[in-house]
Amino acid sequence: MSQKVLLNAKEVNIILHRLACQLIENHNDFSNTVLIGIQPRGKFLANRLAAMLREDYKIKDVKLGHLDITFFRDDFRRSDKPLEANTTEINFLVENKNIVFIDDVLFTGRSIRAALTAIQSFGRPNEIELLTLIDRRFSRHLPIQPNYRGRQVDAIMDERVQVNWNENSGEDSVYLINN
Repeated sequence: MSQKVLLNAKEVNIILHRLACQLIENHNDFSNTVLIGIQPRGKFLANRLAAMLREDYKIKDVKLGHLDITFFRDDFRRSDKPLEANTTEINFLVENKNIVFIDDVLFTGRSIRAALTAIQSFGRPNEIELLTLIDRRFSRHLPIQPNYRGRQVDAIMDERVQVNWNENSGEDSVYLINN
């Protein structure tokens, strides 16, 4: 197994600030926009962006939620191990809101399709956008593209992109791992 550093902590920080500024450019004060991190890994990116918007860019009312998609995936029955669901935390209305789904890696697009199905249980949003830190652009199974992307990565199918966050791994970094 070999691994290559795609992004170090400084580069991750620069990308997060750029993504935050792009969100501000399109959503102004976030009065009609909510951020939803897709569980499990999108939660860390969503939390970090929400904190950055509040603290560094003084956006007062950033609504942040987390969405579990475990049982909405089309492949959830393809494993012999028991499924462990994450929590969904959405304590605001999504009806007629602009939603920004946030996930760390866009790979096949199946997680996003599951999120689109899952969010319908909470109402009918006005618009849904997608923000992703890493876009594996040649691996898509579904016609889904991000509105905001940190970095595009061209990886072959047996390569894995691993995103580490200080909060759960002790460092902000992104690796390309060849199995």
